[in-house]
Amino acid sequence: MNPKNLFPRKAGVLVGAMLLAFNLVAQPAFPSRPNIVLVMTDDQGYGDLGCTGNPIIKTPHIDGFAKQSVRFTDFHVSPTCAPTRCSLMTGRHEFRSGVTHTIFERERMSLKAVTLAQVLQAAGYATGIFGKWHLGDADAYQPGQRGFDEVFIHGAGGIGQTYAGSCGDAPGNTYFNPAIRHNGRFEKTEGYCTDLFFDQAVNWMNLRRKDPPPFFAYITPNAPHAPLQCPDAYAQRHAGQVDTNVAKFYGMIENIDDNFGRLLAKLDAWGIARDTVVIFMTDNGGTAGVKVFNAGMRAQKGTPYEGGTRVPAFWRWPAGFSGGRDCPALTAHLDIFPTLAQITGAKVPESIQLDGRSLVPLLQNPQAVWPDRFLFTHVGRWEKGKAAESQFANCAVRNPRFQLVNNQELYELKTDPGEAQNVIAAHPKVVAQMRAAYAQWWKEILPALENENATGPAINPFKAAYWKQFGGGPP
Repeated sequence: MNPKNLFPRKAGVLVGAMLLAFNLVAQPAFPSRPNIVLVMTDDQGYGDLGCTGNPIIKTPHIDGFAKQSVRFTDFHVSPTCAPTRCSLMTGRHEFRSGVTHTIFERERMSLKAVTLAQVLQAAGYATGIFGKWHLGDADAYQPGQRGFDEVFIHGAGGIGQTYAGSCGDAPGNTYFNPAIRHNGRFEKTEGYCTDLFFDQAVNWMNLRRKDPPPFFAYITPNAPHAPLQCPDAYAQRHAGQVDTNVAKFYGMIENIDDNFGRLLAKLDAWGIARDTVVIFMTDNGGTAGVKVFNAGMRAQKGTPYEGGTRVPAFWRWPAGFSGGRDCPALTAHLDIFPTLAQITGAKVPESIQLDGRSLVPLLQNPQAVWPDRFLFTHVGRWEKGKAAESQFANCAVRNPRFQLVNNQELYELKTDPGEAQNVIAAHPKVVAQMRAAYAQWWKEILPALENENATGPAINPFKAAYWKQFGGGPP
């Protein structure tokens, strides 16, 4: 999403610099620096909320929050989880930081990357992560080394997951009573994972609100990612309405909703809700619930279609902007870094060329002028050594009107949101522009794919640390 790709090469540097200057002002646009709470769930799609039209699931707390928020209705992320987390943390396409997969060392965010947490930390914010990191399990890649003061996380992409190399969680972990790594030491917990992550975040925020520095709480539950496990009372809420797996999936989401409601109630009780930016979003397109309701979109997680990348994104900050409004502009996870930097007055290093734009103009006026741009999507996940030849495998480039998929399918999204009619023959100029922009982007990102030939350790770092702390070892 590099601004210079939108303009002729001769004008690219000048106009690109103008856009960067417009979007990355290191001055707060508001009178005071707010607290920030960013909640991002795992594998929950756009259609998995009552407020987005789902006819079965009950999410009253998130629905009520959405009514108070600026709702970005055309907001996009990456097609899978680690890539989304990398782009959110860096304000750049995930490939620029070497993240092209969710496993096999290709989930590791480059150590050269500067994170949102580091920028906020440098600006005086207390920073905490609670839940899923999934950007490298080796010590150098851990969030405590990437800008977070408080770290309460599981390993790998999900609790209990293990893959060859460095991606793996503590041995024997499940969604109930998991061993959680807290600031470098494992704690054997009691309870359900989502409850534990929200509890820890709320307790930490309660301590931090009593100190002068504002805080950034990044709450990233692994739910409702499979395996589909939740307290039985939640799993039974929709038994008989949908199949067993969907009932569990919806139960996991309704548990998230209850925890989110409890968090909002705490902000109110503490008297800090007005001065806290709260963001709710998800990390990729739908999964288990797609067959029940997918908001009219095509496909799901792991694809470059709308159903793979479009997610809910609700922003509330009563002291900073008015809520209860929809924003139809084409926006993305890449925009979160520059937005929060501008809101907080955090300084973005001049050496970083962000791909995102600040959303501040849209938060203040959802109908504000928002220049057209291209978003680039690539599922990645190619076989080792196959990057160069995978240029057009599971990819897309889009602007507010069109999406070009796999270099051979063009959809006019405003009239065909379900991407059912390929109109590539009718718009040769649009296709040529998109292909040219994509070719330039691909040329730029290939040299950044630093993890493609990486070899991981024989033992997962989380397991090694667990056995060092508690004893035992590989079977």
